[in-house]
Amino acid sequence: MPNPLQSDLDQILAHTRGLWDEFRGNRLFITGGTGFFGCWLLESFLWANDKLDLRAEAVVLTRSPSAFMKKAPHLAGHPAVRCHKGDVRDFQFPEGGFSHVIHAATETNSKINVENPLLIFEIILEGTRRVLDFTVKSGAKKFLLTSSGAVYGKQPSGLSHISESFMGAPDPVNPGSAYAEGKRAAELLCCLYAQRHGLESKVARCFAFVGPYLPLDQHFAIGNFIRDALLGRPIAVKGNGSPYRSYLYAADLAIWLWTIFLRGRSCQPYNVGAADSCTIAELAKQVAELGGNVPVMIAQPTCASVLPERYVPDVSLAFGELGLNAWIPLEQAIEKTISWQRKAMASNAKVA
Repeated sequence: MPNPLQSDLDQILAHTRGLWDEFRGNRLFITGGTGFFGCWLLESFLWANDKLDLRAEAVVLTRSPSAFMKKAPHLAGHPAVRCHKGDVRDFQFPEGGFSHVIHAATETNSKINVENPLLIFEIILEGTRRVLDFTVKSGAKKFLLTSSGAVYGKQPSGLSHISESFMGAPDPVNPGSAYAEGKRAAELLCCLYAQRHGLESKVARCFAFVGPYLPLDQHFAIGNFIRDALLGRPIAVKGNGSPYRSYLYAADLAIWLWTIFLRGRSCQPYNVGAADSCTIAELAKQVAELGGNVPVMIAQPTCASVLPERYVPDVSLAFGELGLNAWIPLEQAIEKTISWQRKAMASNAKVA
C-alpha cells in the first residue's frame, strides 16, 4: 500500500540525499524509536534505505515490541528493522557492531514529572549513560542526543528568541526542573564521552513541533487543540492564551535531526524549531478554523501589565551553518496533521 506520508518523505529525501551514503551497509541503533521523533526518524531512514538501496539496518530499543507492531506495523515489520526489547536504563547490549547511535528516548509524561520528578531525572541520566556506554562498546563513532529547549530555563519575557549562547538555566532547587536538569546533565555526559572516547556527539535542543504521530492526549497544546477540533468540541485554552510558541513541522524536524547528526559539529548544541511565533490563543483559533470552525474557549482574561511568556528558539545557527529552514508554514503543517489524524481515526474505527 502507498505510504500516506510519501510526499513528506520525498521532501525529506530531497533535502538529505547527500547525507545517506555513510549508512550504506551499516547499522543504526535508536532509542525512542516508537515515539513521535522516533517514528519520523524511522520513516525517513527506511524511505532513504529503500530508495537508495543502502542495505542498512536499524535496531530499535523498545520496552514492548508488540505495542510497536500494533502502532506502526509497517515500521516494526520492515525487513530492515529489528526490535530489541529492554528498558533504556539497563537494556542488554545487542550483539555486533554499529556505526551510528541515536538517543531519542525520554519520558514526556507530565503527570510523572509532577508526581515523581526523581524518576524523570533518573530515566534521563541513567538512560543516557547506558546508551553512551553501548555506543562506545559497539564501535559507533556518531551519537545524537535529542535534548530540549527546556535546558535554558524560563525564557525572559523581553527576549523574543533564545539562542544557544544564552546562559540561563532552570532553577536547580525546584523539583519541577527535573526534566530540564536531566537534559542538561545528559548534554554534559555526551561531551564528556566525546572527550574521553573520541565520539562525535551531536546535540539537538528541540522546541515544539506538529505533525503526524504527535500525541493528542498529552501536555502538547497543539495536539490537544487538534484533538478537540477533530471531535467537534470547543477548543479549551486553560490559561489566558498569551504565551508565545512556535511550531516546526515533523518532516522539517526529520531533515534537521539527520543534518545535525551527520553534518553538525560535535558538542555544539543546535536549537531545533521554528522562528515564527504566535500566541497560544492565535494558535487555538487557527486550529479551530482549519479543523471545522469549532469554538475556542479561553479560561482566563489577559493582563496588559504582565509580559507574556515565551518559548521560541533563535535558529540562526542552524540556518547559517547547516542551511536548514522551516519549509512548511504553520497553516499547512496544521492542515497536514489534521488530515493524517482524520484518516488514522477512521482506520481505527474500522478496526474496532
